[in-house]
Amino acid sequence: MSVRELVVLGTASQVPTRHRNHNGYLLRWDGEGILFDPGEGTQRQMLRAGVAAHDIHRICVTHFHGDHSLGLAGVIQRINLDQVPHPVTAHYPASGQHFFDRLRYATAYRETVELDQVPVAGGGGILATTPAYTLDSKKLSHPVESYGYRLTEPDTRRMLPALLKEHGIAGPDVGRLQREGSLGGVTLEQVSEHRRGQRFAFVMDTRLCDGVYALAEGCDMLVIESTFLDEDEKLAVDHGHLTTGQAARVAKEAGVRHLVLTHFSQRYNDPELFETQARAAGFDGELTVAQDLIRVPVPTRHHP
Repeated sequence: MSVRELVVLGTASQVPTRHRNHNGYLLRWDGEGILFDPGEGTQRQMLRAGVAAHDIHRICVTHFHGDHSLGLAGVIQRINLDQVPHPVTAHYPASGQHFFDRLRYATAYRETVELDQVPVAGGGGILATTPAYTLDSKKLSHPVESYGYRLTEPDTRRMLPALLKEHGIAGPDVGRLQREGSLGGVTLEQVSEHRRGQRFAFVMDTRLCDGVYALAEGCDMLVIESTFLDEDEKLAVDHGHLTTGQAARVAKEAGVRHLVLTHFSQRYNDPELFETQARAAGFDGELTVAQDLIRVPVPTRHHP
């Protein structure tokens, strides 16, 4: 059975707290795992969350501030120590290649796993196309070069049993119709409906910019930083971050179904304030104020 869920490994911003580890998020997408922004302590959080090195197929780093990347050294070494049987692909800003190289080879270890490097440059773009999804990126607005990531599942068609029966199509003929597009004068469109593929976006350290809106558009799940509460908007702008209200308004305007707020400043102790401000900003969809080690299911597909 396919599993699509977000495993939250850490939710702090620059400074971890007693209850919040530095960043780390694993997206389980059917049989594949995509690790986003492994900050310091990610290996230990993986252990606590039941995430193995074998679960990782891609690593996506938004930018090279320590709370988003210092865990890379340990994660890469763990992948090799455990002799993960498949290649792992790393995506990160090309301008930070020297940081990636330093983290990858921070200490001595034996390389046993193929680690492909596909960095991001310019305004972003498509990074990978697989049968399960397209991974693309958009440039964000932060003091250092930063990119957000988005997965888009291909659109498909959902077969409608009542219409198949009405046209006398059953058994192996259903598969043949799906492959060929028509069968005995019956077209695929006559016995099925359009099913839009799921969309997931990951937006970390950034001010409001075109990239934020482009990544969020029509997402089933948007994981987005809300480092500051609304009353500290000046701090957010000065340091290249979003407030909770800004993140929630982006989600509302983009038609996001499930909003996951994360990357919280250590100055705040009450997580309910983030939910209150997100609702006050008008977002009325599913909302999760992330906590370390929770699992958040990706919403089920739209029909149609």
